[in-house]
Amino acid sequence: NFVETFNCDPTAPYHGFKSWDDFFTRTFRDGARPVYFPEPEYDNIINSACESEVYRVAYGVKALDKFWLKGEPYSLHDMLHNDKYTSQFVGGTVYQAFLSALKYHRWSSPVNGVIDRVVMIPGTYYAESPVMGFENPDGPDPAGPNFSQGYITSLAARALVWIKADKEEIGLMGFLAVGMCEVSSCEVTVKAGDRVKKGDQLGMFHFGGSTHCLLFRPETKVTFEKKENDEVLLNEPIASVGGR
Repeated sequence: NFVETFNCDPTAPYHGFKSWDDFFTRTFRDGARPVYFPEPEYDNIINSACESEVYRVAYGVKALDKFWLKGEPYSLHDMLHNDKYTSQFVGGTVYQAFLSALKYHRWSSPVNGVIDRVVMIPGTYYAESPVMGFENPDGPDPAGPNFSQGYITSLAARALVWIKADKEEIGLMGFLAVGMCEVSSCEVTVKAGDRVKKGDQLGMFHFGGSTHCLLFRPETKVTFEKKENDEVLLNEPIASVGGR
C-alpha cells in the first residue's frame, strides 16, 4: 500500500508531492524498511544500501581491464576515476545492483563506520556497451542501458563515498552511485568525518533509474547471501565477513 509505505498526504493534491522529483525522492514511513542487525556485535553483517535488484558480484577485479568487452569486466581505475585508493581494491570484490525508475532512490549506509571521503566523478549520458547489440535495430533501444550496467560504471556521472567500517575485517570500503540514461544528479548528504550507522542516509538519485556498487578490498573475505536477479530491500542483510 503506497500510503502506508511512503510519507505522503492522500488528502492533498498529488498526495502532497510538489514536483516529479519530490515524488521521485519520496521517503519511507518509519518502520517500512527496518534496519537489520544494527548492533555493534553484528558489525560483520553488511546490509543493502539501496532498494534494488542484484546485477552481479565480481571477484578478483583488475586495476585496468577492457570494460567494453562482452561480459563487461570491471576496470577499477576507470570506475574510480584513478582515485588514490584504487590500488587497495585491486583483486577485490564488486557487488552491483540496479534501481529501476519505480524503486526507492535514497541510499543508506550498509555498515557502521565513519565517512572517509566523498568524490564526485563527472560522466556521460545514455552510454551503452557496444557489444550488447540492439533489442530493436530499427528504432530506439530503451533496454540498452539496463544491459550495460557494468560498462557504465566507468562512464556515467557518479558519486563515490569511501566508508571506514568499524569492523576491522571490513575496513575501508566504497559505495559508488552510478547515474543511468539521463540521470547525472547523484546527491551526497554526508561528508568526511561523519559517523554513520547502518541505515543512515548517504544520499539520493534524482529523476530516473540508476545502479550502484559496493567495493571491498581483497583482504575483506565477504560472503554474499544474494544472487543475480534477487530483489533486495533497503537495509536488509546481503553479505557477511567471518560468518553470521
